[in-house]
Amino acid sequence: MNIEEGFKNLIFLFENFLVDQGVNETLAVYLNLLLNFLILAVILWGVNYLMKNVVVEAFKSFTHKTKTTFDDYLIKTKFPKYIGEIAPLIIVYFTVPYILQEFPLAVKAFYFLIDIYIIFLIVWLIRSILRATKNYLRTLESFKDKPVESYIQVIMIIVWLFAFIFIIAEITGKDVVNFIISLGAASAILLLIFKDTILGFVASIQVSVNDIVRIGDWITFSKYGADGTVTEISLATVRVQNFDNTFTSIPTYSLISESFQNWRGMQESPGRRIKRSVFIKQNSVKFITSDDFEKYKNIQIISSYLEDRQNEINDFNTKNDIDRKLPLNGRNQTNLGIFRKYIDTYLNNHSAVHKEMYIIVRHLQPTEHGIPLEILCFSRDKRWENFEYITADIFDHVIAAVSYFDLQLYEAPSGDDIRDYLNEKIQSKSEQESGN
Repeated sequence: MNIEEGFKNLIFLFENFLVDQGVNETLAVYLNLLLNFLILAVILWGVNYLMKNVVVEAFKSFTHKTKTTFDDYLIKTKFPKYIGEIAPLIIVYFTVPYILQEFPLAVKAFYFLIDIYIIFLIVWLIRSILRATKNYLRTLESFKDKPVESYIQVIMIIVWLFAFIFIIAEITGKDVVNFIISLGAASAILLLIFKDTILGFVASIQVSVNDIVRIGDWITFSKYGADGTVTEISLATVRVQNFDNTFTSIPTYSLISESFQNWRGMQESPGRRIKRSVFIKQNSVKFITSDDFEKYKNIQIISSYLEDRQNEINDFNTKNDIDRKLPLNGRNQTNLGIFRKYIDTYLNNHSAVHKEMYIIVRHLQPTEHGIPLEILCFSRDKRWENFEYITADIFDHVIAAVSYFDLQLYEAPSGDDIRDYLNEKIQSKSEQESGN
């Protein structure tokens, strides 16, 4: 007698005993079935306990001794737990058909359910490995700014797609190859269903290959109200943590189909750009007089420049016999030109301004608001809060310094200005009428 026959006899031992004792055969079958399942449940419990407390714990102990952290992530993603389910599954797979051999329909249903469970178990194992891989790669410096999440999601979608195909083939009873061939006719529908996924996958590849966005980049995407740091790049969305600690999700495909601002270049450069203008009233610009010259000479950081520049101008005017009755004749300095030189010198002496990068003070096209005097320079400190402090400090000084050069800033009249002007007109008119 071989092992298989011995196993069958063992399964039907209790049933034969009951029949010999005069118990109804049908009742004996069901009582035997119940007893076998109880025995199987006890065996499975024992095997499961053994797997959890011996095999799984041994795996955990092994991972603690190894230097790599990959196996630690396998534990966190329940990989040993899923491996531990294989042994009970094998016992059930080879035992239950013998127990149910008197119930052909039950055996068929069992094989169907166990095959479905095997498919899911394989998917769970692959998912566990992929998640562990993702978490491990995030600890590596070379992968911290890569959209690993996107690739993991694509692989999982493919795994679930194949799992779905095998489940449908199992339900319909068709061969898997023939079932896949029959899906070709429905490819257009599948493309439509997975359109966003396909676009996201293509976009994530382009984002990675072209290095458009990395995790940790500061981006500004006005359309979606995003202004902050990229925290996650997945297949469908890019997650941005804004500076007010809110989160914005941007479709991944939008990064290659629409325009947005990536501040990585600024973050990697030695300085952060300051570019801002003040508007000078045009009628406050004038040629300086000798009195103005003496007054401006007291401004220490440009006093030597003023004297050298004035000596150069005087030599030119003398050599060319310029009539100095009008300041318009020949060469002369203006209060705005001196103010520009003052700002340029001030920026070059400012400790927070990067001296190895551009420092430009220039005019822009005059507007109805006056002459835009633009300052372009770079702060050494690129941190947002410090950058804003430096910018404010510079323009506080510039705005306060304007009046020392007999210049005026443009400012639209307020309601109080208009009211004061009208009151002055009324008062002046009243005085004239009373004088008459």
